Amino acid sequence: MRHEAPGNAKTLGADLRAIRKARGVTLVDLAQTLNKSVGWLSQVERDLSEPSITDLRAIAAALDVSISMLFSNSAAPSDEAGYVVRKDARRAIGSAAAGLIEELLSPDLTDDFEVVHSSFAPHSEIMETVIRPTQEVAYLVSGKLDVWIAGRRFVIKAGDSFRIKGEAHRWANPYDVPAIAIWVIAPPVY
Repeated sequence: MRHEAPGNAKTLGADLRAIRKARGVTLVDLAQTLNKSVGWLSQVERDLSEPSITDLRAIAAALDVSISMLFSNSAAPSDEAGYVVRKDARRAIGSAAAGLIEELLSPDLTDDFEVVHSSFAPHSEIMETVIRPTQEVAYLVSGKLDVWIAGRRFVIKAGDSFRIKGEAHRWANPYDVPAIAIWVIAPPVY
């Protein structure tokens, strides 16, 4: 089974290449980590060779993404592939740890940015501070969210937005309702 998508839609290989580059990992470094040849990995990224499920697990672990992130979106009609992501066809990304559920709104990971739908469960919190080499803008659609950016605490309410430019940050939803946010992240990190 090939992972190619119809028309101009992106593929598993294109997504792998985008994630690898976003992580700053070279083809040589990833091949060494996987104990595979550079040629094999290059063929996978060009959709000329199909990795086994074991290979996909190893790639996901090496790139610090969930294995589900490496599978294509649910089949989209050929005239929508690469352009439209239907609500029931979003790819889950990240992990549901700490009460955060994230879904990719972008059709693939090959753009200079990604758009993510995040749902923060009531009374959830991430304890560790996160630092990524990205610029991120988030818009809170509903609920409230406490966000710490560069050591400063902000209470974000529905309709508010905020930006993170490579700064240390973390979040908490100590409230009784979920908080829903839309994030734009550049470069893609998932």
